[in-house]
Amino acid sequence: MDADPDRRIAETLTRLAAARGPDKTFCPSEAARHLFEDWRPRMGDVRRVAAGLCGEGRLRCTRGGRVADPLSAGGPIRLSARPPLRAFFSDRFELPLPPGHRFPMEKYRLLREAIESSDLPMTLAEPPAASDEQLLRVHTPEYLRRVVAGELTPVEVRRIGFPWSPQMVERSRRSTGATLAAARAALADGHGANLAGGTHHAGPERGQGYCVFNDAAVAVRDLQAAGDVARAAVIDLDVHQGNGTAECFAGDDSVVTLSVHGEKNFPARKRAGDIDVALPPGTGDAEYLDALDAALDRLDALGPFDFAVYTSGADPYAADTLGSLALSKPGLLERDRRVLAWLRGRSVPAAVTMAGGYSPDVEDIVDVHLQTLRAVCGP
Repeated sequence: MDADPDRRIAETLTRLAAARGPDKTFCPSEAARHLFEDWRPRMGDVRRVAAGLCGEGRLRCTRGGRVADPLSAGGPIRLSARPPLRAFFSDRFELPLPPGHRFPMEKYRLLREAIESSDLPMTLAEPPAASDEQLLRVHTPEYLRRVVAGELTPVEVRRIGFPWSPQMVERSRRSTGATLAAARAALADGHGANLAGGTHHAGPERGQGYCVFNDAAVAVRDLQAAGDVARAAVIDLDVHQGNGTAECFAGDDSVVTLSVHGEKNFPARKRAGDIDVALPPGTGDAEYLDALDAALDRLDALGPFDFAVYTSGADPYAADTLGSLALSKPGLLERDRRVLAWLRGRSVPAAVTMAGGYSPDVEDIVDVHLQTLRAVCGP
C-alpha cells in the first residue's frame, strides 16, 4: 500500500500538465484512473491535491474557460499547466515632460526591455486604448470631456502633475487599457499584468498625483458590466493611499478596497476605504509584513471575491524619494509572495499593476517591478 498517496497524486497531476502544456486541459478523473483501480471514491482526494497545487501556482484549474476552485461546486473542471503571464505595455505612447520633471517615465521602457532580455515565462502585447464607454463607467462625462478637449483648469493640471497634451490623453487611455487587458487575461489564466498602471489617485471627476483615469476602477466596472465578476477586491500596496479608488467605490459593497500605506505620505487628505492601514515613517520589513498579514485577514472576512487588482508599487522601498517606509528589496518580494499566495489560495484571478516608484536610481525601481513579475510567474 502506498504510504503517501497525496505525493503520487501530485506527481501524476503535474506530469499530465507538463506533457500537455498550458493549451491542453485534462479532467481530474484522468489522473484518478492512472492511479487507482477503484478511482471514483478517490476523486475527492484528487481534487484536494489539485487545489493545493493551484494554490502554489503549479497548476491552473478552469471551469467554462474561467479560473475556478477545484473544490467548489458548479460543474466539471479542467486542469492544465499554468500559462505564461500575459503582460501589457504602453511605453511607446510617450508622454512629453519638461526637463527636470521628477516622474521617471523611462522606467516603463526599461522594465519592458528587462523582461524581453529575461527568461521569464511571459508574453508582451500592446493593449487597445480604453474607450469612452469604459471610462464613463467610473468617470463623469464632464471630466472626460474636458480631459480629452484640453479644457482642464490650471489648478486641475497642477493637481495631476503632468502638462496637458494629446499624448497625455492617449497615454492615459492606453495605460488604463493595459489594466483592462490584464483583467481579461486574469479571468482566463489566473493572472495578468500591466507594466504600468496603478493610477489610484484619480477620482470620478478629477485627476491627481500623476493619475488621470483610475485604471483599477475602470477594469472592475468593465468586468461587472459584462456580468463576468460580481465581487472584487483592490489590494493597494503603493506607499501612497489609494484615495481615488476609495472614492470610486464608496458605498459599494460589491468592491472592497485595501490600502497599506505610509501615514505621512501623499495625499495629505486621505479618503477612507474599507481597510486602511497607515504605517509610521521608517517602518521596516518585519513590521510591514505583520501589518500586511493582519490586513489580509481582515480582507478574508469580507470575501469571497471573483476578481482582484493588485496594485503593487515600488515606492515602499527604503531609497524611494517620495516614500516614507523602509522596506528592502527582499522585503518587497516577500510582500508580493504573500499577496499572491493569498490570491491563489482562494482561486481569485488577479490583474497586477506596477504603480509608483521614485528611487533616485531608476534601476532600483525596475528591479522591484521585475521581482514582482517574477513572483507572479513563479510558484
